[in-house]
Formats: sequence, structure tokens, C-alpha cells
Amino acid sequence: MILIVAEHAGGKLAKSTLEMVTAARQSGREGPVTVLVLGQGVADVANEAARYADQVLVADLPQLANYNAEVWAAATAQIAQEGEASTVIIGGSRSGREYAPRVAVKLDAPYLEDVIQLSASGNALQAQRYTYLARVTETVEAEAPVIVVTVKPGSFAPAAPAAAAGEQYDVELDLPAPRVEVTGKSVEKSSRVALTEADVIVTGGRGVGSPENFATYVEGLADRIGAGVGATRAVVDAGWRPYAEQVGQTGKTVQPKAYIALGVSGAVQHLSGMGKSKYIVAINKDAEAPIFKVADYGIVGDVNQIVPALIEAARK
Repeated sequence: MILIVAEHAGGKLAKSTLEMVTAARQSGREGPVTVLVLGQGVADVANEAARYADQVLVADLPQLANYNAEVWAAATAQIAQEGEASTVIIGGSRSGREYAPRVAVKLDAPYLEDVIQLSASGNALQAQRYTYLARVTETVEAEAPVIVVTVKPGSFAPAAPAAAAGEQYDVELDLPAPRVEVTGKSVEKSSRVALTEADVIVTGGRGVGSPENFATYVEGLADRIGAGVGATRAVVDAGWRPYAEQVGQTGKTVQPKAYIALGVSGAVQHLSGMGKSKYIVAINKDAEAPIFKVADYGIVGDVNQIVPALIEAARK
């Protein structure tokens, strides 16, 4: 089987899990696409996962109420061994990158990290990933009975529901006692849609001029059209916006239906994080800005003059 470890929050399946399903189906590896759901009170997550996978394995246990790298690695490795998985696919989130190498060690398996494409190459699994600050795309191969892969978020299109729901099975786990205890957790509160889940994203760069203009124009347009808010690294480094909103090589990778870039020059590091958006709209007063090379629609002009008109049009 091809084993995918589901990412979920608040009783809902994360978009990244649907991206991993697409990666699994494109990989050319043999076996049913199987989603492993770890947690407590995850019945709704499992039901949702069954709409996309061939089968769903559910571990609904009190010991899994909170994420722990040691426990997640042990659970994943156990299921991979018992199910004779050919491939284990884990999300390239912060937690996924934490426990995926542990899974590879437990399985004595090759580890392909942060991949953006998967395909079969004979008996090997071939993957592509970015390197040299996304200036180079390298191709790597691994051939082994089982291979562990992490998928870069936003690199694959989310899977569509399958024709028939997959079967669900409860699984038993032999879990180790965690050596690290989570004593508290804080969740960022926002009324906006999460950046990685948004169908439309409005991103601001240094070209908007100031933190006040960012709030007025970038957030103003995003709130008017129900979009997520993104920022370039320069804006985050300047202290205008939090790191959670950063899009690019050192931030989040997104793949929305529409990406609206306001005052964004289009450095290669930023393009690596949003270049697969279905439609890219750019507004910049510099006609030579690199962002226009990838934009589907471009307006050369001052963001501070054009965006108020867009907000007014959206209001009407």
C-alpha cells in the first residue's frame, strides 16, 4: 500500500492531506492509497478521508490526543511494517518534518524530503525538489522496499473525491510512553481563512509603502473579497507583518485559484512559493518587475491609487 499520514485540525481534514493523495496517485507505486488517521475523536476526519482514499486506517486513542513526534513516528512505522507499505507519504509541515526522519530510521528506508513531484522510474521512485534557494530543481531517485517521502505543501493540486468511498478499519497500536510532554498550546486567532487553505490570496510587498498602507489596501481588499492575507519576506523582515503570513522559499508554499500580488517585485524566492497558483494578478508601478513574467493579468501603476478602486468595485 501507499500510506499517507493525515494532517487535520479542528475535526477537519487539512488541504495538505488531499495534496498528498494526489502525490500518491501520481507516484506510480503499487498498492491502494491508504490514509492513516491518528488522534482522539477523529471519526469525522476519517469519514472525510474515506471520500478520497481507497481505504482509511483509524487509530482513535487517548494517547494520540496531542501530537508527539516520538509517538507519531512509532505509530506510522508500525502500520507501514504491518501493511507492507511501499511508500510512506507525510506532509512537509513543521510537525511532519519533525517525525518523518524518525519513521525513515525505524523502517531503514530512504528519505526523500520536501518533494514537489513524484513519478515511477522503473522500480525506483523519482522525485523533484527545489534547491539553491529554489533557483534549481533537482531530480532524485530511491529504490527500496519502502521509501519515506515528505511533500512540500502547495506543490500538488488537492485530490478530487473518489467515485466510491474507501473502507475504514480500526487499528491497534503499541505506542511508547512519550518522553516529552506538551504543557500548553496557543493558536493564532484570525477571522480570515488560513493561508494554505485559501482559494484566493492577496499578498503585499514593500511596494505598498508602509504598514498602514498594508492594512488599508492589502487587508482591505482581502476582507472585501474573503481572501487570505500573504506577505513577502521583505515585509516580514521589516516587522510589518507576522512570519505566519510569509509566502516563499522560507515561508509558506501556496497554490490558490487566484493570487493577487500588490507591490510585489517577484524575487525568485517568492515565486517558488506561489508560482503554481491558477491565476496570478500583479499590480506594480515598475513595469520591469519580475512578477509580470509569471502574471496572467498585470497592471502597471501605483497600488495606492488602483487598489481603492478595486475595493470600491468589489463593494458594489
